[in-house]
Amino acid sequence: MIEQRPTEERRKASAALDEARLRQQAIGVRLRQMFDEVVSEPVPDEFLEILRKADKTAAEKG
Repeated sequence: MIEQRPTEERRKASAALDEARLRQQAIGVRLRQMFDEVVSEPVPDEFLEILRKADKTAAEKG
């Protein structure tokens, strides 16, 4: 019985690590999905206008 306890404890620890890895993997998958959604969103017109003005100002100075 004494030898079985460490083995059982190792199994429990291994199961806990497997569960943690699965959670981490699921989080990674969801983060990639969210990133892809944000990247595919259109750029707001107001922001594009700000960029155009900044480019024009930079061109005038340079």
